[in-house]
Amino acid sequence: MQNLNKLEKVINDGNSYGAQQMYKSISARYVSAQRCAEALDLLHSGACLQLKHGEVTCGSELAVMFVDALVKGKIPCHPEILDRIRKIYKLFPQIPVPSNFAVEDDVQELTEALGAAETRLHGCSSFLKAAIKWSAEFGADKNGDPQLHTMLAEYIYSESPEMDMAKVLYHFVRGNNLKKFATTLCYPGEDDIAIARAILMYLSMGNLQDASSLMEELKKQVQAQELEFPVSDLIQFINLLLLTLEKETLPLFNALRVKYKPSIDREPAFNELVCDIAEKFYGVQRRNPFQDMFGDMLKVSDLSN
Repeated sequence: MQNLNKLEKVINDGNSYGAQQMYKSISARYVSAQRCAEALDLLHSGACLQLKHGEVTCGSELAVMFVDALVKGKIPCHPEILDRIRKIYKLFPQIPVPSNFAVEDDVQELTEALGAAETRLHGCSSFLKAAIKWSAEFGADKNGDPQLHTMLAEYIYSESPEMDMAKVLYHFVRGNNLKKFATTLCYPGEDDIAIARAILMYLSMGNLQDASSLMEELKKQVQAQELEFPVSDLIQFINLLLLTLEKETLPLFNALRVKYKPSIDREPAFNELVCDIAEKFYGVQRRNPFQDMFGDMLKVSDLSN
């Protein structure tokens, strides 16, 4: 407690760099002495204080060290620790990147804003990725705790200067907030590909329940906002696919793949996802191109004999 109070005073006096070095050296001694609880308290307090004072780089460094201490101490993933991680996460600044710059005098200001956004995103992402890895190793879910995936998806979606929906979707489908997930897909101008990708990603993991629930949530939100739900052959394929998987009929599944091949081919990743779905739900093994080639070679050899 004495160390915590001393370090808090150093930060409040404006010497965040000096405090950072003290946090790192004292916590390292605690970890070496296997005083894990004290190291965790110190690093958690430091990360929160630095972030409260707007020191994102320092705060994120201590946040990552907090997770490292969890790993070194082999601390299991449980609600109390997740609450501490969430507390740190909530202190990362959430400042929308301005989009209304129009005059030349604002170029420097925009550049600085984008740089700050990149720093925030990198710091928060590094922290949460480390936390997800820890929770996968010391928790019940091999993919990492769903709460942590949702946090990361939300932060990437709201704070990224250049939207990377692939990363957003990756973490949302491993998360636990369907309503929030749907809001990222349900807005004017969003096309059918993003919706299809989200549903197929759920299904490729064998998660039919959340795939169906997401589609229902999307339709509900579209109706509430008085928008038009995308209408296309691809969306028709997705709707029929959900019904087919509920009935577990492989012939119908194969027929859908043939009929809607042009729609599936619109996105390179869709074919891979559909193959994963076939394996998850029907046990259909992927064809190995090398085996096919070897088989063709044998046929040629047999014909020549």
